[in-house]
Amino acid sequence: MDEIFTLQAEILKTLANPRRLEIVERLAHDGPCEVRRLAEDVGMSQPNVSQHLAVLRGTGLVEAVRNGREVQYHLVDPEVADACRIMQRVLMRRLARLGALSTRAADRLDDPVPV
Repeated sequence: MDEIFTLQAEILKTLANPRRLEIVERLAHDGPCEVRRLAEDVGMSQPNVSQHLAVLRGTGLVEAVRNGREVQYHLVDPEVADACRIMQRVLMRRLARLGALSTRAADRLDDPVPV
């Protein structure tokens, strides 16, 4: 197996968590941030955010930079957030297709049955 697929799978496993996706989106949108503020922004506890950041750091998606007494986290490569947004658009199109299919199926249920 190509090693790049293995590395890609590791990154995708890391991103396969809604809270981590939310953290990535927040960092992409607002830039570097310390754990306390990030926790407030996403509505999670600081220890929970720290755990998620540790996982993101472990795969090299996020880096920590000391800024005085605070440690700020930032995305190593902003294109990671772009990839997440592309996937969101794919999912939105899929949901739209499923919604249209559901509507057509419901319309058929409303049609009178010939006797």
